[in-house]
Amino acid sequence: MKYRVIPVTPFQQNATLLWCDETREAAIVDPGGDLQKILSAAEAEGVNLTQILLTHGHIDHVGGTAELAESLKLPIQGPHQDDQFWIDGLDQQSRMFGFASVKRFSPSRWLQDGDQVQVGLETLDVLHCPGHTPGHVVFYHAASGLAQVGDVLFHGSIGRTDFPKGNHADLIHSIRHKLFPLGDEVRFIPGHGPMSSFGDERQHNPFVSDHRG
Repeated sequence: MKYRVIPVTPFQQNATLLWCDETREAAIVDPGGDLQKILSAAEAEGVNLTQILLTHGHIDHVGGTAELAESLKLPIQGPHQDDQFWIDGLDQQSRMFGFASVKRFSPSRWLQDGDQVQVGLETLDVLHCPGHTPGHVVFYHAASGLAQVGDVLFHGSIGRTDFPKGNHADLIHSIRHKLFPLGDEVRFIPGHGPMSSFGDERQHNPFVSDHRG
């Protein structure tokens, strides 16, 4: 599995191009906006966009979804259905976060814990990781030890839980019992900021390190 991180929107959200090197089929994870940057990256890598994957329903992650899906006739996979209220409320989100109004959409497939998503010949495992939002999912590629974790976990920090239906205890549980057991060597792409590994966060993250007990 190959990848390219493409920061988009004023929030510098990490849209991620994932592709199968053999088939050149690609998915874009969280196309929050700046669609021309995403399309230019796909063209530069010589890959064919075949689907959109969503970690959760916040506008900086999904803002460009409807336009991209319509223009390229792409299916939309994710997030978990518990985030439907965020997608239904995109108009309110645009006002709340200062974004231009965007089109609503309906995912082609809501994702559940234990589901799998196929990108060419590569398989992504789906982990339901609530806390930042109730329907947040993570995409994990076991063969390369790579995870796209959205806004669950960051380098040195964790996702906010003060938005509607956020839950701090759920977030900590998701990190410690869903993500960290995947292995210290697993590298992850967060929704914002630089990459890290689960091992580094277990050692140094002030919110979820092993030293916190």
